[in-house]
Amino acid sequence: MQHIEAILFDLGNTLIYFDGDWPEVLAEARYAALNAFHRAGLPVELDPFLNIFRETLENNYARREDDLIERTTTSLLVEVLETLGYRNIPAKVMDTARKAFYDVTQARWQPETDTLSTVQNLRQQGFRLGILSNAADDGDVQVLVDKAGVRPYMDFVLTSARFGQRKPSPAIFYAALAHWQLAPEQVAMVGDTLNADILGANQIGMWSVWITRRTNPALAQFLDDLMQPDWVISTLDELLARLNQQRPPSS
Repeated sequence: MQHIEAILFDLGNTLIYFDGDWPEVLAEARYAALNAFHRAGLPVELDPFLNIFRETLENNYARREDDLIERTTTSLLVEVLETLGYRNIPAKVMDTARKAFYDVTQARWQPETDTLSTVQNLRQQGFRLGILSNAADDGDVQVLVDKAGVRPYMDFVLTSARFGQRKPSPAIFYAALAHWQLAPEQVAMVGDTLNADILGANQIGMWSVWITRRTNPALAQFLDDLMQPDWVISTLDELLARLNQQRPPSS
């Protein structure tokens, strides 16, 4: 196996973490979107909107895990409004509501304490870096990347919202590799999610690195071979030492 030349990072729970209660913050975000529609002059009723929006998001979370198709938050908002009888809403109004939704959640994402030092050191060592993130909104991810301060160290940021398919779809991994024109065995995927980051990398022959800081490392013993990571790390600080060892994964 060739030496690793580039590293793909997941974003959430890998480079950044969510500081808050997700259901509570999500409820606040839905309400912020409703207020944005009200300010735009749409008399959307509170309870029907909040309930349908919540159900639409929950249904989408389940559906996308099966078909790996990423439906954007804007498209889901359009679906909610059409259910309530509102059609052909101007794009500017939709984007204002989308931004209001994500302004709430973005405030709760914080960079891990070792994120900046890790990406700086990797760059100094000559590694190429990129981000591959499952997310329903590309703009949200771009804001979070800038908020974390890692943009200067990344060659690209690819989201499932922009690509249309989610990890572990091989297509989105190959799209990321195409930015570097590297073979899978020259690239490592670092992420916290076994059935997205690790499975996706293993399916196409990339190195897979599972970071367990915000997950349960005992999960690995219950999974099949395709979800077994090549390396397990508990913090990003451990990554550079493992990469420098360049030990081939066990077969």
